[in-house]
Amino acid sequence: MTKLSVNINKIATLRNARGGNVPNVLKTALDCERFGAQGITVHPRPDERHIRYSDVYELKPNITTEFNIEGYPNKEFIHLVTSIKPTQVTLVPDPPDALTSNAGWDTIENEAFLKDVVAQFHSFGIRTSIFIETDLKMIENAVKTGTDRIELYTESYAKNYPVDKEKAIAPFIEAAKKANELGLGINAGHDLDLNNLAYFAKNILGLLEVSIGHALISDALYLGLENIIQLYLRQLKI
Repeated sequence: MTKLSVNINKIATLRNARGGNVPNVLKTALDCERFGAQGITVHPRPDERHIRYSDVYELKPNITTEFNIEGYPNKEFIHLVTSIKPTQVTLVPDPPDALTSNAGWDTIENEAFLKDVVAQFHSFGIRTSIFIETDLKMIENAVKTGTDRIELYTESYAKNYPVDKEKAIAPFIEAAKKANELGLGINAGHDLDLNNLAYFAKNILGLLEVSIGHALISDALYLGLENIIQLYLRQLKI
C-alpha cells in the first residue's frame, strides 16, 4: 500500500500566527503517527514562517515513522539535513520567497548541481527524492543525478480532475511508466485530497508515498485529526 506522509507545516503556521507553542508541532506529529500516518513531512524555509529549524531538531529523535524533509538545497538546508539524517530528503526548486512549491526541477539544466547534492546526502545514508513534473525528458535525466526517487508534482492533476479526470491523470500514468522503466521510486504530492487521491493512487503503478498537508489539516478542522487520517488511508487501500 502507498504510504501516507503528513506534512505538518500548516500546524506550525497556525502556531506562529499567535506565538507560543499552541498548537504543539511535536505533539501533532506524534498524534499523526499514533493515528496511522506512516511518515511525517516538514518543509522548513529560510524565513522560518512555518516550520522552524529548531522544530526539525526536536522532531527527529521522536519520530518513529519515516521522516521526510523537503526544501531547496542551499548551504543551510544541506547542513540541517546532514545533521538530522532523516529517512528521506526531497529536493524542491523553491526560491526563498515562494508561497508554496509551484514547479518541478529542470534536471537537464541543473544536472551537475543535483548530482553533487544527491551524492552529499547519499554519503550520509539519506534517501533522496527530486520534485519533478511529468516531462519525460526531465524524468529520464533525473537518473543521471543519482536520485533514488522522484516526487511527481500533482497540482495540474488536482486542478483538472473535476473537469476530466482521465485527461488529468494521463500524463502522470506516462510519467510513472517511465520512472518504473528507469528504476526510479515514485512519490507524489501537492493538492491531493479526499476527492482526487483514490483515483490517483489506483492509476499510478508503483506509487510508494504521498505527502499531504494543506488539504488534510484543513479537513481535520471539521472532522478531527484521527478521523481524517483514517479517511486518507482508506483512499490509498486499492
